[in-house]
Amino acid sequence: MLEILYRDEHLIAINKPSGLLVHKSFYSGEADTYAIQELRNQIGQKVYPVHRLDRKTSGVLLFTLDKETLKIISAQFASREVEKKYIAILRGWTKDEETIDYDLVNEDEIKQNAITYYHRLQTSEIDLPFLKHQTSRYCLVEAIPETGRFHQLRKHFKHILHPILGCRKHGCNKQNKLWLQTFGINKMTLHAHQLVFNHPISNERIMVNATIDEEFKRIGDILNFDLSLYS
Repeated sequence: MLEILYRDEHLIAINKPSGLLVHKSFYSGEADTYAIQELRNQIGQKVYPVHRLDRKTSGVLLFTLDKETLKIISAQFASREVEKKYIAILRGWTKDEETIDYDLVNEDEIKQNAITYYHRLQTSEIDLPFLKHQTSRYCLVEAIPETGRFHQLRKHFKHILHPILGCRKHGCNKQNKLWLQTFGINKMTLHAHQLVFNHPISNERIMVNATIDEEFKRIGDILNFDLSLYS
């Protein structure tokens, strides 16, 4: 059963679990279930995804219940009127805050402008030897992507040499292997915790929040992060 975070006659938002594909995609591979069909079956009516989250990313995922609303809210996303906030655990300690303005190449090999703002929330250093270091450092950040490119946050944090913990394709596989061997954890620590937008029909300001799952909490406990705001 999917957790429903918001619902009215036009919109519905869920807390997408990590590992669940939004819909069928050539780039994401096949799956037994998809969020779009799971939600449709759960509420007994057709739903239309407004945006997408990576398979391994959890958090707020918005759908409309009709095509007209879809057109209006999609235009808001396209004009960058919607604010998306993520939390992520990164390898190392980043700057206090930074705007990453770094072009990315999409699935069709087309270069696109991509901008991400982030600020560091907490830092951690634990007794976990890694390569020549006797300890391992990590930080918790909140990231706000101004653009919505494919794998944008994963690629941008790799670009600044602070990859997301648990990310395979754009992460540090040696770190990921260390966490799997030491703690039995291979989760990607990227969570869409908040979506803020104007309601496409009433124009009311809507804020939808999604809590983190137990595995994210477990990683936070290992790193002594205070994740109470997201739990």
